[in-house]
Amino acid sequence: MEINDQFIVIVAGEEQLKFVPAVLKEIEESAKERGTGIAKRTASYLEEKINEGKAVMAFSQEGEWAGFCYIETWSNKTYVANSGLIVARKFRNAGLARKIKEVIFEYSRTKYPNAKLFGLTTGLAVMKINSNLGYKPVTYSELTQDDVFWSGCKSCVNYEILMSKERKNCLCTAMLYNPNEGTVPQNINKTESENNQKLFSKFKKIRTMLWKK
Repeated sequence: MEINDQFIVIVAGEEQLKFVPAVLKEIEESAKERGTGIAKRTASYLEEKINEGKAVMAFSQEGEWAGFCYIETWSNKTYVANSGLIVARKFRNAGLARKIKEVIFEYSRTKYPNAKLFGLTTGLAVMKINSNLGYKPVTYSELTQDDVFWSGCKSCVNYEILMSKERKNCLCTAMLYNPNEGTVPQNINKTESENNQKLFSKFKKIRTMLWKK
């Protein structure tokens, strides 16, 4: 459990199942607002993750649901994704997304110390957070090639683009944390603007390279 002045982040359990409808509603509304691809989740899938101890939830000090994220494993647990990150609208811009990502990142590394952590996102804020945790932008070929993982993109509005590119690239940016490279997560507040500038420069180069293919 992680506590700061505003929020409490815990590994979700049976008592938190009642918040799944709120999570799903927030994910759906966020997808509409952004106008970008977000793979849909079902209530049963999120409930499964919670029952398996593979999800974290954030709450305000008053006990109000504030955020969520869960763990997925692929390719015999050699690849791990922290998926479905969402923050309730009223608690956004308070650093909560960063806190949730930090907690589930460390939790994932504890559960799967030898696994590569990866993510696909169109969200600029998530890219920044991942970068500060030690993730690097990579090509899609460096991610898991598990067909089950990629089938999860079918509910995304950009799925046709992904398949037309033979799963080599899409509108999402791929990012990877490799524990074997000895990357140490940065202090999230240290030289943040400099790190972000370098990150965005890499994004542009990779995106240009991929779309020329």
